Amino acid sequence: MQIDLNADLGEGFGPWSMGDDAQMLTLVTSASIACGGHAGDPETMYRTLMQAKQNGVSVGAHPGYADRAGFGRRVIPMSPDEIGRMCAAQVGALMGIAALVGVPVTYVKPHGALGNLAARDRKVADAIVAAVRRIDPKLAILAISGTQSEEAARAAAAPVFSEIFADRGYLASGQLVPRDQDGAMIHDATEAAERLMSFLQTGLMPVVDGDPIQLAAHSICVHGDSPGAVDMTRAISDHLTSQGVAIRPFIAP
Repeated sequence: MQIDLNADLGEGFGPWSMGDDAQMLTLVTSASIACGGHAGDPETMYRTLMQAKQNGVSVGAHPGYADRAGFGRRVIPMSPDEIGRMCAAQVGALMGIAALVGVPVTYVKPHGALGNLAARDRKVADAIVAAVRRIDPKLAILAISGTQSEEAARAAAAPVFSEIFADRGYLASGQLVPRDQDGAMIHDATEAAERLMSFLQTGLMPVVDGDPIQLAAHSICVHGDSPGAVDMTRAISDHLTSQGVAIRPFIAP
């Protein structure tokens, strides 16, 4: 059994840092890097890409709403076509910096409110997938498992991989518990690691409002901006490895 461990990184801006990217990049196998929307700038992208290269970590683009004050966690009213163009601009920005570093961008994972909207709104999911396909049909979509994003990528014959979240609660619908509700975040590393191991053995994910649901996953995400992210990522990696699970990227760097 094997699984990828990914984190959303490069989410600082200018002199302001967010999380401990350097340490996270010694633990994860894939990094979804902010590309100028909710966070990130050319120097932050460059630094994060260099650290990913040095650690042999696969790289993906992490586009989000242009809402730095809200960290991309608020929906901005936009048409699906506008969302597609916004994502294209951000993915292109990261690919440009990545070309300077000499690393390939292999996948796209929408951030925050944008990712949650695409998970439930097929038109938004279709627009993001179509934009990514026009940029480079080899780019994969990393989609929240069991959502419209996953279905849209499959319908477009795009490479698609599914992810689950180590530190987020789930609803019976397969959506994540909104961050302003009880059960949204899992802070205990042992609890998160044990839940993930149980999921990998059964395919069933506990939810806050019903019976466990069936999901599939190629990757596990730990949010790099969360307090204690490094300790949680290390605990999850150690626990899964001790149970015979190989931690490997879903796309080789």
